[in-house]
Amino acid sequence: MTDASKGEDGPENRDGRDEGAFDADETLFLRVGVPRADETMQLRVPPPPAKPQSPEPGESQAGVGRAERRRSARPTAKERAAALPAALRALSARLRPLLAPLEPYARRVAPYARRLKPVYPRPGRTGWRRWIPSWRQWLGGVLTSFGLLCAFLYTAYALTDIPSNLNTYATQQDNVYFWSDGTPMARTGWVQRQAMPLDEIPEDVRWAVLAAENENFYSDPGISVKGITRALFRTVGEGDTEGGSTITQQYVKNVYLTQNRTITRKFTEAMISLKLDNKMSKDKILEGYLNTSWFGRGTYGIQRAAQAYYGKDVSRLNASEAAMLASLLKGAGLYDPTLNAANHKRAVERWSWILDRMVKIGKLSPQERARYKTFPEPLKSNPLYDTGEQSDYLVELASQYAKKSAHLTDQQFDLGGYQIYTTFDRKREKALTRAVAEARKQAKRDNPKAAKNGHYGAASVATDGRILAVYGGPDHRRQGYNESNATTVPAGSAFLPFVYAAGLEHGVHKTRGGPATPVTPDSVYNGDDGVPVTTPEGPYWDRSGKKVAAHNDDGRSYGQISLRQALAQSVNTPFMQLGMDTGLEKVRRTAEASGLLPSSIGPQVPTLSLGNSTPSAIRMASGYATFAAGGTHTEPYSVRRITRNGSPVPLTTPHAKRAVGAPVAQQVSDALGDSFRAGHPDTAAAEPGATGKAGTNEKDTAAWYAGTADSVSTAVVVYRIDLAKSLEPLPLDGLAGTAANNVPYNLWSAATGLG
Repeated sequence: MTDASKGEDGPENRDGRDEGAFDADETLFLRVGVPRADETMQLRVPPPPAKPQSPEPGESQAGVGRAERRRSARPTAKERAAALPAALRALSARLRPLLAPLEPYARRVAPYARRLKPVYPRPGRTGWRRWIPSWRQWLGGVLTSFGLLCAFLYTAYALTDIPSNLNTYATQQDNVYFWSDGTPMARTGWVQRQAMPLDEIPEDVRWAVLAAENENFYSDPGISVKGITRALFRTVGEGDTEGGSTITQQYVKNVYLTQNRTITRKFTEAMISLKLDNKMSKDKILEGYLNTSWFGRGTYGIQRAAQAYYGKDVSRLNASEAAMLASLLKGAGLYDPTLNAANHKRAVERWSWILDRMVKIGKLSPQERARYKTFPEPLKSNPLYDTGEQSDYLVELASQYAKKSAHLTDQQFDLGGYQIYTTFDRKREKALTRAVAEARKQAKRDNPKAAKNGHYGAASVATDGRILAVYGGPDHRRQGYNESNATTVPAGSAFLPFVYAAGLEHGVHKTRGGPATPVTPDSVYNGDDGVPVTTPEGPYWDRSGKKVAAHNDDGRSYGQISLRQALAQSVNTPFMQLGMDTGLEKVRRTAEASGLLPSSIGPQVPTLSLGNSTPSAIRMASGYATFAAGGTHTEPYSVRRITRNGSPVPLTTPHAKRAVGAPVAQQVSDALGDSFRAGHPDTAAAEPGATGKAGTNEKDTAAWYAGTADSVSTAVVVYRIDLAKSLEPLPLDGLAGTAANNVPYNLWSAATGLG
């Protein structure tokens, strides 16, 4: 034991300690007898003297001594293990089998890792050099930082979710309304945006945008490290941010994030972009980008931009026009060439650069590029029609019908993106609006007091139910009340054809419970003024105990007259009695089947036959169209087709239903033809198939004219109402003109093209 404990330098160690001396923590374990596994005997012996180490070049003897003392002061592995809490020891025991395969590699790396551990101040150095890390420590710091950064980015990526809710503003679109010929009529909504499927956007348009913004779109990972680095540098260094984003990043910003220019938003944008690029196809990302990007002139998306700058759909753009629109993505305020000369110069330069880029990336041939030498000048202003004046009434009718027939909620419809193809005929609408505007001006000159509260409702409805034109009022923004759709004034004698049709269809009953007696156009009734109305039981008494009698206009008597003549000459008394003989319930059903709304039908009393009902101009035109359609009625409709972002929306369209028999409808039309020829022989000679009838009432609160020409039925009504007080009709006071210059007929003839 003595030999084993001696140092190589003799009986005394270099540190002055006697060889027999030993430290308190140095022990020698000897197992004696081994009665039990945990019984040991401890004998303390001095440690062998440490072999002196020669200092490395540049190190002093003192430095070696300090390092030696540090090593001797380090706790042993067992001491460190004993110091660990029980929970950590349990965790270590569980992890040990999992980490066992890495142990051989860890042993190899451990010596190098210990060398990289920073020790400050550095031993063996003097002065300022003691505080300078070695190259190993620099390398360790860089590798550690890189590892931590990778771990942070991986964690951030794993914890980042693609938002399930898109920005409402990013997804909101406008609804576009079209005339019957397919040209734009109006748009509604806060945002001018119309989404288009990618396959409906020409490739030249797509690649013009990609050449301008992100030519490596189909190969990049969704972000641009260079662009992000540049943006961060400018943000930190100059308090601003810069672009350099990929199309994926721009799309994420448009639909998921705000436009705030901050480092936090930029980082979130990058994380979502990476994840979106892994979960969504490139084509879908490009489609979304093209449909949500801002192009100036109040437009979002390439479709609305094409319409705003070139007045055409995106599908009709060529590469040159596409390059001009792509230049706007850099900033419409700087590149809209119509704003000023500087913008025009910038736009031309960027347009040319984009076309050259398309050639460089192989998406445009040099021959095609050579064709585009002239800058495609856009329209001076946005041609998209906004609502206002008369078009608001058309939009109101079409939107109500669209939501009802397509089963859309207000919330769905307000999100936009719908293309509503209406039935409105632009030429007819223009003619009708112009005619009513002239009538209003004339009324103000001739009778300003009556004209102050004057209203003119008009509508043209085809025999298949299409609403071709309406006049709703002077300006929807000043008067939301729609005069063409109002049910406030009585139909008067314009209602007589429905009574006539009911009698011809169902016959009459002269005795209670007896069989029906057929009625023909030649059936004769008493046409005198003041003829009492009778029932099978005798005279009809009103609630005040008086006999009810019918009266003709101006109190004129006609004697015995056929029903056809009575309708042609608008004789009231025969039809009041015919209604009683036929049955007021049958008259009501016939009017409703022909197109009048049940809510507008008047009380079921004898005056029902004289027009106490209050149909709108649209419904009156629809009712007359039933007779021209051979007795079949189609509910009036204002929308023929709806799409959303190019995809058809299911639409419930009305179908023709039998209202009266075809012979009855023809007989009614014949009588209306007689009426038209009697009142307007010159026009009837030019248009032999035209039919029509005037309508007045006893209190002179409304004047009508309704009739059909070229399979289109038109109804016009003139009346007075003080909207500031009530909806109670006022006397016309000459507003409807005279027999020789009848205002409703003049408007009717202008609307039908016969004026």
